[in-house]
Amino acid sequence: MTGETDLSPARLRHARIAIAAVFCTHGAVTGSFATRIPWIQDHAQLGSGTLGLALAFPALGAAVAMPLAGRINHRFGARTALRWLLVLWTLSLILPSLAPNLATLCFALFVYGATAGMADVAMNALGVETENRLGRSIMSSLHGMWSVGALVGSAAGTLAAHAGADARLHHLIAALALTAAGLIAVRGVLDLHSAADAEAPPHFALPPRSALLIGAIGFCAVFAEGASMDWSAVYLRDVLDTDAGLAAACTTAFALTMALARLVGDRVVDRFGAVRTVRASGVLATAGGVLVVAGNPAVAIAGFGLIGLGIAVVVPLAFAAAARSGPAPAQAIAGVATITYTSGLIAPSAIGAVADATSLVVSFGLVTLLAFALVVGAAVLRQKPVAAGAAPVDRDEPAAIRP
Repeated sequence: MTGETDLSPARLRHARIAIAAVFCTHGAVTGSFATRIPWIQDHAQLGSGTLGLALAFPALGAAVAMPLAGRINHRFGARTALRWLLVLWTLSLILPSLAPNLATLCFALFVYGATAGMADVAMNALGVETENRLGRSIMSSLHGMWSVGALVGSAAGTLAAHAGADARLHHLIAALALTAAGLIAVRGVLDLHSAADAEAPPHFALPPRSALLIGAIGFCAVFAEGASMDWSAVYLRDVLDTDAGLAAACTTAFALTMALARLVGDRVVDRFGAVRTVRASGVLATAGGVLVVAGNPAVAIAGFGLIGLGIAVVVPLAFAAAARSGPAPAQAIAGVATITYTSGLIAPSAIGAVADATSLVVSFGLVTLLAFALVVGAAVLRQKPVAAGAAPVDRDEPAAIRP
């Protein structure tokens, strides 16, 4: 990609801070929405089954819309595309709380997911371009900032719910505030455009072949994340007979472990390389899965913590590898994102289905096997990007031995 010529260290540091703020803003929308789902359920008068159906539509919308992001990025340039896709995403927060019934909620959540997915592709593509120009890993910390944003948004939502605030007012205020924050943040990101002779990606395309194996690694990590996030509390309560407070604390600890690991993960990646990091991550996540099925509450909680620690950096590295796997970074990222979103969609229901047929212990045995797949398949993340005006750099080599 081409674009602005001022790539001084100070400008790149500013661009990194700006794209991190974009990730944080994106995460805050998700956190703001998630905490008001009970209010939205009551407002639309839905039962548990119909709510579950509605909550499948964000992932469906994202899967349908994400392949369009590459074309938008090519047509308008990275900064402009990100600006307007992020605005659409932040403003879409208003829609779900306005829905009075199942049909309108499904439509609102489809739009919510579609804008989320396209903004996700645009910001990850620009994050990888910024990483390439810096010459060191930043994708893990960017996703860590997304987790921080989600925690901030959920904290604000929890306060609003505790105060009995109407979610329509809460989400209107949050959407306007986050839109303003996003517009300010986007002003500082790199202004990059596709090369004049670059072929425009198709309006809609299936994931390129180069993204499929990388996406499979992301699939395993996101499946383990979705299973642990949605089922860890149930596992502790129903299988290990703990009280509700301890079960809920396990889920919170898992989320915090992932956020902290992502914030410090770039140092590990720069020291050991992407492939070694993911192999070690897979070992940690596999060990965590073994501890979860061991049958002791304290050991199981430690196991969930290890799963969170092990899978935290995998998706950021998958996005980075996808962007370097071919000539169309946004299209490849969209392909990997589509696969990982699909994994997040099916993981909770798949765990439940296996548990109904066998037990939750067997379900987390499946999670353990997928975690081990990270060890086996880590080599597909080995890529050699070329930064603008620089020689090829093997991102799998530790920083200490790079030329």
